[in-house]
Amino acid sequence: MAKVILGIGVVGIYSALTFYLGWSVKQWLVAMRWFNYPFFYWLGLYIIAFSIVIGRVHESLRVFSVISNYWMFVFEYGLMLCLAAQFLIWLTPFKNVQIIGSIAIAILVFLCIVGSYLAYSPVVRNLEITMDKKDSELSSMRIVVASDFHLGVLSNKKHLQRFVHLSNEAKPDIIFLAGDIVDDDPKWFVKEGMAEVMKSLTATYGVYGVLGNHEYYGKKIPEFVEEMENAGVKILRDETIRVGNAFIVTGQEDITNKERQQLNVLRLRDNLPWFVMNHTPNDLVTPSQEGVDFHMSGHTHKGQMWPNQYITARVFELDYGYKMKEQMHTLVSSGFGFWGPPMRIGSRSELWVVDITFR
Repeated sequence: MAKVILGIGVVGIYSALTFYLGWSVKQWLVAMRWFNYPFFYWLGLYIIAFSIVIGRVHESLRVFSVISNYWMFVFEYGLMLCLAAQFLIWLTPFKNVQIIGSIAIAILVFLCIVGSYLAYSPVVRNLEITMDKKDSELSSMRIVVASDFHLGVLSNKKHLQRFVHLSNEAKPDIIFLAGDIVDDDPKWFVKEGMAEVMKSLTATYGVYGVLGNHEYYGKKIPEFVEEMENAGVKILRDETIRVGNAFIVTGQEDITNKERQQLNVLRLRDNLPWFVMNHTPNDLVTPSQEGVDFHMSGHTHKGQMWPNQYITARVFELDYGYKMKEQMHTLVSSGFGFWGPPMRIGSRSELWVVDITFR
């Protein structure tokens, strides 16, 4: 009963905010003399607002899922711009709704263009570290770390090709994919033939990945793991492997899985460099106490769109970038893809190239 009441409350607040956004835009349309069909205006607005629900009803309504992704962007920044416009009208002598509304629309379009560029134009982040390890046969190694591809309809095959190009250009010894590789359902990965692109990744010691929360949301984990295997990616599910006499890799199940094993159970006692992938950076204390040398995560997207990063910074000890946690090197990526809107404001699609020297 409590969940029902909560759900009704959330829908009510969301509907009210949508109404406010629609009412604000209506004032501009009226001022521009473009507001002629109020019934269709409000009907269309609420269909778009609840397109995320409509798109899940049937496969044939997939277009509504795409619309909902863009709506998330319009909803967040539209509300902020509407509030700013209202304050400008209320608190200043400037009352021209046509001009103020037109400026707000222009800013929204500009943000959309910039956000799309930052989402679809990934950059390479470089990091150099030194690791104290005695027994590895390597004196140095180069790794590529990426996460949160959310491969599907909008984060598509072409975007994956960008990653393959940038990764192969770096000539890594090993590649780590730290979860949320597909956006819930792997069917678009299969349908678009993305496995053939992923197979083109080259690394001396191979490509390894872990599950993220969205692989769990899709509820098709066996199919996903099989598709990754076909694409040349080994998914580690609460699994630790020893790669020759070079290093050890552990892949943890995501925290979404309440039955995942503890890290101390997965630990090997070899005195080799120990790399751990855990999609959600919810706990950095445990791996640092267990002796992990390099810990990799994603999930946060660095908020993806400003000002959301202030929320992720409060939720996680490290929500983005590199940090030394006692003896443990920690890296959280903002992701190579995106979730929801195919835009980024205040973050950028990225992969990390990390050069490690052993001493």
